Amino acid sequence: MTAQNNVAARDSNTQKHLVVAGREFVLVGTAHVSKESMEEVELAVEKENPDSVAIELDQKRLASIEDPEAWRKMDIIKVLKNKQGFLMLSNLILAAYQKRMGQGTGVKPGQEMIAAINKAKSLDIPQYMVDRPIAVTMRRAWAKNSFWGKCKLLGVLIASAFAKEEAAPDEIENLKKTNEMDAMMGEVAEYFPKVKEVLIDERDRYLASHIWQCPGNKVLAVLGAGHLKGVQKHISDIAAGTESPDCSDISEVPPKSLASKIAMWIIPLLIIAVIAAGFVIGGRKKGFDMLSAWVWWNAALAGIGALIAGAHPITILVSAIGAPLTSLCPFIGIGIVAGIVQALICKPKVQDMETMQQDATSIKGFYKNRLLRVLLVFILSSLGSTLGTFLAGANIVKIIASFFDKVVDLVKGLFGI
Repeated sequence: MTAQNNVAARDSNTQKHLVVAGREFVLVGTAHVSKESMEEVELAVEKENPDSVAIELDQKRLASIEDPEAWRKMDIIKVLKNKQGFLMLSNLILAAYQKRMGQGTGVKPGQEMIAAINKAKSLDIPQYMVDRPIAVTMRRAWAKNSFWGKCKLLGVLIASAFAKEEAAPDEIENLKKTNEMDAMMGEVAEYFPKVKEVLIDERDRYLASHIWQCPGNKVLAVLGAGHLKGVQKHISDIAAGTESPDCSDISEVPPKSLASKIAMWIIPLLIIAVIAAGFVIGGRKKGFDMLSAWVWWNAALAGIGALIAGAHPITILVSAIGAPLTSLCPFIGIGIVAGIVQALICKPKVQDMETMQQDATSIKGFYKNRLLRVLLVFILSSLGSTLGTFLAGANIVKIIASFFDKVVDLVKGLFGI
């Protein structure tokens, strides 16, 4: 048997071995809340004694696992100003979901990664964080989704936050089996093709590239079982020279296209122009009807969103007054404004920081926790204003239709038809 065949013979559902380009790679697939995975990675590191250990974490996630008190240092106003409100909410919900899944096993999310790091440290084996920063991954997933895709993603996140089910230990272990994992990936791909592309396919390539760049002739990588097959293929392709180890094209948030940048300005200017045309062509009444439709729908639904979020009365008023204006501004949304106002009026306390992850698992917790309520205000006022923009646009089109013949006559006159 060849060296590759000898190594491959050691493969299992949770471990893949490959020898390529004179190097050996051992890929250990885990479930992130599995006690068995913790024991397996410790044993694998000790048994394989690799030159380096690659970990499916980025530096920030490693820091958050090692320092659970990091939440206390967070500035929610800075988070909103940097347009990271949705990212923070997503991270919280996913962390809360993983924590709930791990309650049946008694293992905290990511502990198998820490186990691998600690075992490598005890053996003086260098460790390398090889995953893409979570902020980049989430922003790419958001940016690549259509409006409908964003709505579905937000809906699933919210549903998972408030779901009560817990996974039994045997169900967690089943996730490491190839057939179970393939079925789950198939469901994700069907319902969220863009999310699967970013969270799985892109990260398979990113992980493989950075595992390949780890020093030494023998590299052991600890990663989620769902990445095993994809990472193995990409490493083989890199070794064969059919794929470049450079993955800079998926390492950053994709820049907005020229068309989207133009649309950021064209759409608000078009709305203003249409309302102005309503005054000129349709008369004062039609113009005021269009203007009031824009103001009313945006103000009412943004205010209702803030109200549902349990916002302070001043925040609700700011949401209602600001939404018609921010809807025409490409640089800031009403959610950011409302969230900042809420945070200033009802300042989160240290206790809110301490209980945030636990509170994120229930509807009651979101309303009780001042910090989570800021995020709730941010999300619901934004959704209200977005819905208001669509309904206002539909109303404006309806009003234009009532004097469309005048518009046609004007166009004909301009072109001498």
